[in-house]
Amino acid sequence: MGNYQRINPKAPADIERRQAYLLGGGIASLSAAEFLIRDGHMPAKNIHIVEMLPVEGGSMDGAGTAEEGYTARGGREIEEHFECFMDLFGSVPSLTNADRTVLDEFRELNLEEPIESHCRIVSGQGKKGDFSSLGLSTENALELARLHMLSEEKLGSTTIEQYFSPSFFQTNFWFFWATMFAFEKWHSVVEVKRYTERFMHLIGGLNCLKGILHTEYNQYDSLILPLVTMLKDQGVQFEYGCKVTDIDFDLNGGKKTATAYHYIQNGSEKVQKIQGSDVVLFTNGSMTQNTTRGSLNKPAVINRSDDKGCFSVWEKIAAKTDGFGHPEKFCSDIDKSKWLSFTVTLKDDDIVFPYLLNLTGDKPGMGGLVTIKDSSWFMSWVVPKQPHFINQPENVKVLWAYALNLDVEGDYIKKTMSDCTGKEMFEELLFHMGLKDKIPQILTHTVNVIPSMMPYITSQFMPRVAGDRPEVIPAGSTNFAFVGQFAEVPQDCVFTVEYSVRSAMMAVYGLLNLEKVVEPVYPSQYDVRVLASAAKTCLNLNNVPLKDIPLGKLLAGTELAKML
Repeated sequence: MGNYQRINPKAPADIERRQAYLLGGGIASLSAAEFLIRDGHMPAKNIHIVEMLPVEGGSMDGAGTAEEGYTARGGREIEEHFECFMDLFGSVPSLTNADRTVLDEFRELNLEEPIESHCRIVSGQGKKGDFSSLGLSTENALELARLHMLSEEKLGSTTIEQYFSPSFFQTNFWFFWATMFAFEKWHSVVEVKRYTERFMHLIGGLNCLKGILHTEYNQYDSLILPLVTMLKDQGVQFEYGCKVTDIDFDLNGGKKTATAYHYIQNGSEKVQKIQGSDVVLFTNGSMTQNTTRGSLNKPAVINRSDDKGCFSVWEKIAAKTDGFGHPEKFCSDIDKSKWLSFTVTLKDDDIVFPYLLNLTGDKPGMGGLVTIKDSSWFMSWVVPKQPHFINQPENVKVLWAYALNLDVEGDYIKKTMSDCTGKEMFEELLFHMGLKDKIPQILTHTVNVIPSMMPYITSQFMPRVAGDRPEVIPAGSTNFAFVGQFAEVPQDCVFTVEYSVRSAMMAVYGLLNLEKVVEPVYPSQYDVRVLASAAKTCLNLNNVPLKDIPLGKLLAGTELAKML
């Protein structure tokens, strides 16, 4: 927003007496609590965050010890133009210096230690691949340009595989894109369109991850912990161990008013009544719902239970009225929404980390994702900044990896990834890194390898059309909103922290009828400089002077060409 809109809104009527019930303890609810206090002037003690687990943070997790091993299911990509994210953390105090904010320290870190990969792709057991270009043919580039021009309504439920030609899936662009954002060929091409438009200003540095930002520690310790600490200090009520099972509504007269929610706590069924002036925000789906974890010698066995937590609640309330979306589009095909990640904890390592530094030329935290191009599992790894956890000793190191093809046989371990123990996953990774001969020695320094099987981790990418995701504030709603990855936020893209934070801002500002404007999505696709840079990169014309590029080719597939 412009500075003219950066106002302190007036307090809504009777805000002192109103309650807010935030069902789900992920980043959407946590940020909503701050917006309710900061912009809505609601007393913190009136805000209730209701969470099934004993810890908040949702998918942004990170925990463990040096003795038992660490685990983080995965981090979300962050970039400079996450406007709502930056707005939020610009008001969250640092845990170490009350005079500075989380945003202050986050920006300083990324100025001092920017990500720029010098080894984005490997193959042939630890040999660097050529990642100097996106590898797009003119046909492939024009497919991307046409995708930019087509409307979401026209694309409908088309999948990525249905839209792109087979050659597209052999390009560096696809290897970069698929592994950065966890896209599969059967996912929605509409989501690819949103990503290409949302991140168009980064396409010029896509091959080396320029513009991607990282945190000091894992995202729980760096982002969730300071936010929760601030909320608790202000008096927000955190209610753990509460499994929400249903939400009641008054649906008379075309209105939708939440009147109660049902939950189970300590084995007892309970009901919380809701007044019409109260606020209810519901996180209607979770990427990490029903996660199971394994260990060094134990696989992470997939949970196919009919009890899908918040998805099951969404199914119940969607059946009560129109306008609450179609959850079955997202959570009905686990084999198309699952993947596995694993976190490796090493003690007194003198092999893996020195070897990876020599292989990639990137210090921990400054290289980003490395993709194994010839891995049957389609595996990638990240060497994060060390220590990766606040309580991590100096002689302990943490490595993270994940894969997208879980049900095919490995190249070294002749089992599917789904059937592998943490140790076997690590052995497969070491083989592809070029450390096959060092595996026995490395395992003597391995504290633990904790795999995380996530049945719904990419469920938000499943093909869908308008109406399948409910509006943040559904038509006719008086006190109820959806927040998180499964609410519809126009122009923004799922699987990002920004999406969840933006949905929370929309919900709070809308339900409280605040005069403050929600931070708009950064409009990079309308900047002719960005469009020109993206066209040059996709057509592999980066080394050709602008004066030598025909205007038609430069503007192919752009909004400017459409206007002309």
